[in-house]
Amino acid sequence: MKTFIPGKDAALEDSINYFQQQLDKYDLAVKEASWLNPVPNVWSVHIQNTKCPLCFANGKGASKKAALASALGEYFERLSTNYFFSDFYLGDKVANGEFVHYPSEKWFAIPDDNSLPKGLLSQKLHDFYDPDHELKATDLVDLQSSNEERGICALPFVQQSDGKTIYVPVNLIANLYASNGMSAGNTPNEARVQALSEIFERYTKNKIIAEAISLPLIPETVINRYPTVLAAIETLEKEGFPIYCFDASLAGEFPVICVVLFNPQNGTCYASFGAHPNFGVALERTVTELLQGRSLKDLDVFSPPSFDNDDVADLSNLETHFIDSSGLISWDLFNQKSDYEFVDWDFSGTTEQEFTNLMAIFDRHQIEVLIMDYQHLGVYACRILAVGMSEIYPPEDLLIANNNMAIHLRELILSLPHQKRSDKQLLDIIELFDDEGLDDFARVRELLGIATGRDNAWLTLRIGELKAMLALAAQDLPQAKLWIDWTIEMNESIFSSERNHAYRCLQTLVNFIIERGANQFDNYQSAFSKMYGNSCVSEMWLYATAKKQFFGLTDLDHSDADSDSLLNQFTMHKKLLEVYHKLNQIM
Repeated sequence: MKTFIPGKDAALEDSINYFQQQLDKYDLAVKEASWLNPVPNVWSVHIQNTKCPLCFANGKGASKKAALASALGEYFERLSTNYFFSDFYLGDKVANGEFVHYPSEKWFAIPDDNSLPKGLLSQKLHDFYDPDHELKATDLVDLQSSNEERGICALPFVQQSDGKTIYVPVNLIANLYASNGMSAGNTPNEARVQALSEIFERYTKNKIIAEAISLPLIPETVINRYPTVLAAIETLEKEGFPIYCFDASLAGEFPVICVVLFNPQNGTCYASFGAHPNFGVALERTVTELLQGRSLKDLDVFSPPSFDNDDVADLSNLETHFIDSSGLISWDLFNQKSDYEFVDWDFSGTTEQEFTNLMAIFDRHQIEVLIMDYQHLGVYACRILAVGMSEIYPPEDLLIANNNMAIHLRELILSLPHQKRSDKQLLDIIELFDDEGLDDFARVRELLGIATGRDNAWLTLRIGELKAMLALAAQDLPQAKLWIDWTIEMNESIFSSERNHAYRCLQTLVNFIIERGANQFDNYQSAFSKMYGNSCVSEMWLYATAKKQFFGLTDLDHSDADSDSLLNQFTMHKKLLEVYHKLNQIM
């Protein structure tokens, strides 16, 4: 017997079988890495590519089949939209290939005056993304190609208000929208409804949290209409986790639910949001989202509610909510005098009707909606941009936190452990990092767009630690000491025990040289060795005296100057590129 659930245009069994057949067809198969079923009617699963764990997805649902179908759908949306590669450089060969992202992409040459080229976006969108006319063309070079000579790569989106094709820069999409508004489904309308629902969910979530809005409770009589959801809630409460179920529709305007879990054991709480045109589906999704990827013992990692609404509204807190929902929420959310009345809303119908109903909300709010469709994998997927509503990061991030801000430093940084430089040149690089405005906390691998894997020091390397290495190599020990101290404080919980131990040894040796001088080393070596071990002291002394440089970063072979060969030395990056090339051949 086949299983049909609201909101889906095919039986779960048919969806799962078809998705898996398509993945096998293209050699993109996944494995089910972990399952969780902490309470009745709440399932979640983590799946990942059998050859590249960076290509993964998560699914949730009221049954095991629903969760697996959800995960496979998310996996296809990320494959189809190239989301798996949005944070990574793809190498010179790809950057100069026939196409980098899709055959339908269009390249815009960078004008001599570095102004935004004509044909990108529309005037209305220009005004939204660059209201003060500060953007330069080079700000919109995509990380994946890093090819300034080729120009700006843009993708064709259909503007729903008039059917016009609008070319949107890949860089802009990656920097501002992340994964928001992406979906795959059995039919175009099913996928579009899911993508639009996700946009409403995240928009209202941000608004409610940032503005400390007090929400109305969903009456028990309404919750009782959904016995599977009620069973999950009752089990959580029996386990000692009180639950609040709120109508987050803001007086019936948006199809959104909020469920909050309290943990009285440590005084913390966690707010989950979910959306769908069908009230029951939205409620179920919110409860399953509450426990996606979490067992009951994982519910002690959140924050207490706060009375400081400025902290709650801070952009960094809202970003935390987007990443894992562990940010602060206001006590005002629970004020019994709510800011809105409860509405027993309903935007449901066929998926076609639901798409129409949701689009009507955008029309009322005068929000421009852009859609790009993908069907090259035999599964319909889409990416939807609701301009002014679905941005995860503000447009000014294109100027102050662009993911391409360090791509021109990639070759320099990767060459540091290999290429000999004078002390002055090494110290000049520290100044260069400051002049470029690079955040000391920024991970170097993210700035360069490299999947380093977990087996090398590039994984945890931050700009601050790299400054320590540069100062050491230049034998500017006072400056090195400052950055070594910073590195130990910043990375104590991130470094392996071996790397922590080595850095503490290095810290001691640098302090020793500053205070006593290197020529006194023999008098203290025995004590150092008893504290840190002979081998560690011997190795770290070489770094403290610049006889060795760039601790842990020396594994790359630079005998071949080709950047693609260098990237392939990072095993995880090589695996990611193999997935990319499979997809590239399908298009």
